[in-house]
Amino acid sequence: MLSRTYRPSADLAPYIRRFYVFEAPLPDGVVVEDFLLAETAFVRCLLRGDWSAETRPGEWNTAGNIVFFGANSGPLKVRVKGGFAVTGFAIRPSGWHALFSSPHNQLADQMRPLQELWGELADRMIAGVSQAVDDEGQLAAMERCIRERLELFPGHLPDPQMAQFEIIARTDSTIRIEDAAGQLGLSVRQLERRCLAAFGLTPKAVLRRSRFLDAATALRGFSSPSEIELGALRYYDQSHMNREFRRYTGMTPRVFSKAVTPLQTAGLKLREESRFED
Repeated sequence: MLSRTYRPSADLAPYIRRFYVFEAPLPDGVVVEDFLLAETAFVRCLLRGDWSAETRPGEWNTAGNIVFFGANSGPLKVRVKGGFAVTGFAIRPSGWHALFSSPHNQLADQMRPLQELWGELADRMIAGVSQAVDDEGQLAAMERCIRERLELFPGHLPDPQMAQFEIIARTDSTIRIEDAAGQLGLSVRQLERRCLAAFGLTPKAVLRRSRFLDAATALRGFSSPSEIELGALRYYDQSHMNREFRRYTGMTPRVFSKAVTPLQTAGLKLREESRFED
């Protein structure tokens, strides 16, 4: 499986965290079941393959070939059959209101055709991406449509306080909510309201998920030894760590460390690559 990520152009960096391309040249008939745990909302363009997600217990849906995913509070089970290719982009919470008319918490944990949110612009995006012959062309098609979308909300600039909380969540996931609010010059109530609108979740839920992802990244060997040691200290004891891993993966840490989860692994790599960029 091949995974590639790209930074957005400078003018889109306040709104888009990363673009990604993921290809899996699997044999026909091979079924891969995995899960996603996205920190941000993202858009996925399906260029080839049979891809679905479990939207309700036992109910699998596709939502079309260009799909919006809200940020996840828990694991989203996904299934692919045979080879597939996808491309897309992760959306910065601090840029949410410049791209969407509804608060993020109304769309968190949802998978919807992008057409429901962006109308015919979504059709033009998937058409442009499908016609591209390489990664550069795909990125250009997506960036072109994102810029058109931004023109619809000219007064909605990136939120600097939510941009700062993005950094806090990615680099200091054990911080107290009161301390984070203080750093941002907000009350706890203000931080919660702003987080729900931009991140889709409460500050507590954002930090809890980030702490788990820190530990998962360490278990997968994507962090330095010092970070692995620190990751082990982020839970009170082994039973606490087990509970969190079961919550977010349905597995114990030991089982997760050996599990084959190519899609989630690609997400962890993307997270680690961009974690300290801000």
